[in-house]
Amino acid sequence: MSTQASLPNLLQRLHRGAVGWLQSWWRLTQFAVLMVTVALSPSSYGRSRRSLLARHLVADTVPNLAWYGVLSALVSLVLIRIVVVTSQSYGLTRYALEMVVRVLVLELIPLTAAAFVALRTTLPAGLEFAQGRTAGHHVTEAELHREFFPRVAAGIFAVWMLAAVSCVLTLILTYLSLYGFTPWALAGYTRVVGQVFNPAVTMILVLKIVFFSFAVGLIPMASSFFFGESYRNKVSHGLSDMVRLFAVMLLIEVASLMGNYY
Repeated sequence: MSTQASLPNLLQRLHRGAVGWLQSWWRLTQFAVLMVTVALSPSSYGRSRRSLLARHLVADTVPNLAWYGVLSALVSLVLIRIVVVTSQSYGLTRYALEMVVRVLVLELIPLTAAAFVALRTTLPAGLEFAQGRTAGHHVTEAELHREFFPRVAAGIFAVWMLAAVSCVLTLILTYLSLYGFTPWALAGYTRVVGQVFNPAVTMILVLKIVFFSFAVGLIPMASSFFFGESYRNKVSHGLSDMVRLFAVMLLIEVASLMGNYY
């Protein structure tokens, strides 16, 4: 009897979980379309809203750029040294530069830049914004332009800036670590880097950074937009956003690996 009674309960829980999962992704899609509509609206960049948007862009980018630039430089130097020493020990010195560029610039830097912005900016901001809202409050068009769109745009822009600056910084540190302060190896260095960054790889890298930035900017604010009425939603808000965000980032990373190496 207990087994027969537990089976319908299990099926009911699975059904509720599946419906809730589908609803969460449908709401995320709705919010993404809504933000695209707001972004394409000329009124979003009017004189009264331009200063607010610029303030969010600077506040979410500059502090992260300083901290992430220092951390990525230190980590890059350590990883570059490890790759160079390992390649020398196996007699593969000529492949050291390509390995560094592929491991750091193509894979690690975009992923860590997105995770850094998410953990320092968008996830805490989304949780704080949701807890400050009144449950069941209907969002007006003015709030979309004033509250949601600047935060989403700032998260997206921060990922772009961190990834771009860190990629350039890593390429400079790689050259200095391998060849030192000499301009004579620049031709060979640019030739190898150019061979790595063929059109297909470059397109995949750009798309990966763009999709990472959309995930980081949209997911935390989407759950704030569709905020529920119970206190349980407040407690589980940050954790569910984090799980959903990093699941999306993992899927994007797997897709990019398949595009680059299969």
